[in-house]
Amino acid sequence: MTDRSDVRLSLPSKGRLAEDAEAFLAACGLRIYKPNPRQYAATVPALPGLTVLLQRPTDIVVSVRDGSVDFGITGLDVTREYGGSNDEILVLHEALGFGSCRLAIAVPEEWDDVRSVADLADLVAGWDRPMRVATKFTNLAEAFLKSRSITGFSLVHSEGTLEIAPEIGYADCIVDLVSSGQTLKDNRLRLLDDGVILRSQAALVANRAALRERPEVLSIARTLLELAEAHLRAEDHVMVVANMRGDSPEEIVDRMLGQDVLGGLQGPTISPVIGADREERWQAVQIVVRRDDLITAIAELRAIGGSGVVVTPVTYIFEEEPDRIRAMMQAVAKAE
Repeated sequence: MTDRSDVRLSLPSKGRLAEDAEAFLAACGLRIYKPNPRQYAATVPALPGLTVLLQRPTDIVVSVRDGSVDFGITGLDVTREYGGSNDEILVLHEALGFGSCRLAIAVPEEWDDVRSVADLADLVAGWDRPMRVATKFTNLAEAFLKSRSITGFSLVHSEGTLEIAPEIGYADCIVDLVSSGQTLKDNRLRLLDDGVILRSQAALVANRAALRERPEVLSIARTLLELAEAHLRAEDHVMVVANMRGDSPEEIVDRMLGQDVLGGLQGPTISPVIGADREERWQAVQIVVRRDDLITAIAELRAIGGSGVVVTPVTYIFEEEPDRIRAMMQAVAKAE
C-alpha cells in the first residue's frame, strides 16, 4: 500500500487529448483549476481531496500501473500497450466519447491482391525473409499477428513518422493509429478490410490495488463514474416542455403515448397550468427526448395540440447505479 495520503488523477499534458479531457471533466462538473499554466499540477475544486497531475499519455499508464498515481484519463490504445499483464490497471470506463481512433494494419497500395489479413499471411508465407512491421505498439501488433497465424514477421519499433517506412524501405507495412485515414492515402498506404486491431478512445483507468486498499480512492472512483455516466447519458438528450389543452393528465398521456417519440425516459411528467382564464384547462408536459428526435418530437407535440414549446439542454441523467460501478466493485472484491 502507498504511504502517501493524497489521491491523484493524471491527465494528458498537451495536445487535443489534453483539451478534450479538460473539457470533458468540466462538462461533468469537475472543472480543473491550474493557477500557473507552466505547472504540471492542478486541482479540482469540486473534489478537494484530488490532486491532478499532467503527463504524457504513455506516462499516465505507467504511473497508474506502478501506483504512483491512482487514476488516469488516457487512450485505451496506450493502456492496452503499456498496461502490463499482471492486472495492476483496471479500466473503469473505456469510452469517454473523445480521442477516437483505430489501431490498424496498413500496407502499400501496390499490394493489389492483399485485401485481408489472410491475404497478408499468404503473401508472407512465400517470402524467404520475415515481413518487417514498423509500429509504436509492438505488444498489440505481435499479439494480433500471431493470433491470425502470421509468424514470419519482425517488428521495427519506431516513435517517429511511420507512414514513410515502406516508402524508404525500412519496413514492409505498418501498424499505427488511424483517424480519418487521409495521411495513409497521402503516403500511398491502404488499410486491410479486417486489419483493425483495436478501436480506441479516451478511457478512465485506475490502480487496482489502490481501489482495494484505500477507501478514499474507491470513493472518488464512484464519484468519477457517477458523473461521467450521467453526463454521457445526458449528452444526447434534451428536455422539452410544452403547454397542451386538456381536462386531465390522463387525457394528455393518452395523446402523447400514441406518438412515436413522446414517451420520454419513463413516461411524460404532466402538471396543471394555473392561468388567468380558469375556464380553459391547460396542462404542462415535460419529457426528455434524444437530440436526434427533437424535430420529430416538436412536430408530434404540435399535432396533438402542444404549444409554447421550450427546449433546454440536459446536464446529467442519473438513473440506477451504473453497471460500471457494479463491475468495479466486483473486480475489487475479486482481487481481495
